[in-house]
Amino acid sequence: MPSEHNTTAERLDELVAQLTLEEKVMLLTGRDFWTTWPIEKIGLRRLLMSDGPSGVRGEAWDERDPSLNLPSATALAASWDQDIARRYGAAAAVEARRKGVDVVLGPTINLHRSPLGGRHFEAFSEDPVLTSNLAAAYVKGVQEHGIAATPKHYIANDYETDRFTASTEVSERALRELYLLAFEKSVTDAHAWAIMSSYNSINGVTASENPLLETPLNSEWGFDGIVVSDWTGVRSIESARASQDVAMPGPDGPWGDALVSAVRHGVVPEDAINRKVRRILLLAARVGALEGFEPAVTTPPPGEDGIAFVREAEVEGTVLVQNNGILPILGNVPRIAVIGHNADQARSQGGGSATVLPEHVVTPLDGIRAAFPHAPVEYSMGAVVHEGIAELPLGCITNPDNGHPGVRARFLQDGREIFGEDRRTTTLVWFGGNAPIRDADTLEIVTRYVPDTSGPLKLGVGAAGVSRMWIDDTLILDVDVPVGSDDLGAAFLNPPSDGTAIEVVAGSPIMIRVQHDIPKESALAGALSFGFGLLPGDIDAEQLIADAVATASGADIVIVVVGTNAKVESEGYDRTSLSLPGRQDDLVAAVAAANPNTIVAVNAGSPVELPWREDVAAVLLTWFGGQEYGHSLADVLTGLREPGGRMPTTWPIKQDDVPVIDVTPVEGKVHYDEGIHVGYRAWLKSGVKPAYEFGFGLGYTSWILDFVEVPETVVPDEIVSVAVTVTNTGTRAGKQVVQIYAEKPSSAVDRPVRWLVAACPVRAESGETVSTVLNVPSRLLGYWDNGWMYEPGEYRLHTGFSVSDLPSTDTIVLKP
Repeated sequence: MPSEHNTTAERLDELVAQLTLEEKVMLLTGRDFWTTWPIEKIGLRRLLMSDGPSGVRGEAWDERDPSLNLPSATALAASWDQDIARRYGAAAAVEARRKGVDVVLGPTINLHRSPLGGRHFEAFSEDPVLTSNLAAAYVKGVQEHGIAATPKHYIANDYETDRFTASTEVSERALRELYLLAFEKSVTDAHAWAIMSSYNSINGVTASENPLLETPLNSEWGFDGIVVSDWTGVRSIESARASQDVAMPGPDGPWGDALVSAVRHGVVPEDAINRKVRRILLLAARVGALEGFEPAVTTPPPGEDGIAFVREAEVEGTVLVQNNGILPILGNVPRIAVIGHNADQARSQGGGSATVLPEHVVTPLDGIRAAFPHAPVEYSMGAVVHEGIAELPLGCITNPDNGHPGVRARFLQDGREIFGEDRRTTTLVWFGGNAPIRDADTLEIVTRYVPDTSGPLKLGVGAAGVSRMWIDDTLILDVDVPVGSDDLGAAFLNPPSDGTAIEVVAGSPIMIRVQHDIPKESALAGALSFGFGLLPGDIDAEQLIADAVATASGADIVIVVVGTNAKVESEGYDRTSLSLPGRQDDLVAAVAAANPNTIVAVNAGSPVELPWREDVAAVLLTWFGGQEYGHSLADVLTGLREPGGRMPTTWPIKQDDVPVIDVTPVEGKVHYDEGIHVGYRAWLKSGVKPAYEFGFGLGYTSWILDFVEVPETVVPDEIVSVAVTVTNTGTRAGKQVVQIYAEKPSSAVDRPVRWLVAACPVRAESGETVSTVLNVPSRLLGYWDNGWMYEPGEYRLHTGFSVSDLPSTDTIVLKP
């Protein structure tokens, strides 16, 4: 082993020198889906990576090893609170340590350029400053526990359509002022140990080969971690010449023997390989995976109660956007009606690789019943929202091999079992782990199912390809389900479904056996997703609404939960509409007409149209609320906690109003022609009024802005300290978010109408006056033109509580 007297860099160089070229190249491609190669002779163990970013799944996608399900990134961003973001990252790191994970693949910090973006829920906000601040805090929270964070997807990956092949056509100015700025602080301030490169190209060059990996990431920002590819994102030997360090997953990939040959023939310099290996070893040293090096964190700070934090974080991100005084609900309520498919089958998270498997999810219906134990709570579905396969309830299925709740899954090769395991769900994913996906040709699953109702039941499968289903040894289904999407995220994580109806008798068991032919040609060879269970039967939509109206009519308070489903917000595809799926708009309109005391909670991770928003008593935007969603909602409804959120992105009145919405490549390109005018900047430029503007949110108290003090002058590279005093003028303790926006009158260059430069949450008791200082980096007054340029003269700093609620305006002079 290297001498203890050498510097870390020298010791790493010594280790690199001990490796053969073949060993070096081997290190650059994953060993399997989630791990890197160990090399015993230099004391290197494997590194285990895992999807985040709103929880940590671990090495296998397995319900037997559940994960903490945190609220979506939009909920986190709506808190506008860097302390919450840091604790969020810490919660992820504690989960990572529990599961033996070294590298958390998050946070996702691409911008909300368009509300149609399929992973909008997984990213923070439409503003680069808010995103940058929260992302850096998240990274710090993760790495303070000795776990690597991986901000992603670098860069300009703000859409899903044709994400593997499309090129983002974007100006250098927009890249620097928006898309790169969102990432910058995670590197320069939080010192992220890893970055994930994206699938897309940027101005014609795929991300894993793009010069942006070197400049500004390494050369200007000082990044010294690894750049890991998005899974299958490395396509060629050329990427080895760029600052792309690790290709995932493995063991297959475009590097391997071909890269060894390329080095030997001088196509790729060995120095480039050595630099990549050195960075991998540095990461291993930091996380404690390399003998002879002290980890960056030897004693991680104690973790807090993760479940309690999930509950708190969701409350902090819940945005109250409409309230006629009905909230909070104080005192006894004689009768409560709860309505909505999402009230009983809530979405705690978005679809795709961000998905984790929690031990439990508290639904709104659960939370409301727990919060109002003495009030009758009547439930009505109202409208069907969820699509595709719903797993069979665990309490209704029995594994015939062991008699416990669940199923028996077997992998067959030529009819012979080569692997089997007992599972506790009928929707299964093998993405890592020991199952011999590559060797088996058939998956077979058996269970004993006891229906709880009599009548027709539609059973089906959720998987592309050939599947068969037997009931009591009678073949009832033999289908070849088309893929439906050529995107691996959509096809794998939200597969198409097919099924058939049978008659069942409540309490009478049936034996279900399903088989699925394992595809051999797949972008993710060695992974498998398969589900079977219940499909929606024939529904009388009008009757569902009529039943909901009847339920609502006799209630004192009505709580309607509307939202999206896994076919609307997920990795792998963009949205085509901002309308709520199904008949939910008709449902809310009918219920509100029947009962004026209607409160609506919106269970969506990204903007949706709410045409009835002014006809109901209150509206809460609750995002995807994590596994404690129902308890958090109840805390806000009852006033146990105040909704602490403010809008992290603009919500439109109608889709046609959105000024920047395009996510569909034309001839392989997505043109970011709006330049620097994204999000609220584009809304201000268009002059169209949205439903809910950036930074907006109500609470259960009232505030006034008492005092703002701004220095008279500033010079480049200086921090402007702005002193602000506010008073809680209401009757309850509360939270407010102070926001500062800059404006440059009569600028010689194109500028936004105004743009965020600082924000800070403040808290005060009733009648209390509090002061805070917000720091405005003078660089945020600059613009990019082959370098950061500063336009001397007067700037206005507007201070207030949203992008348009800015009662204080002060002038500051930028000197050369």
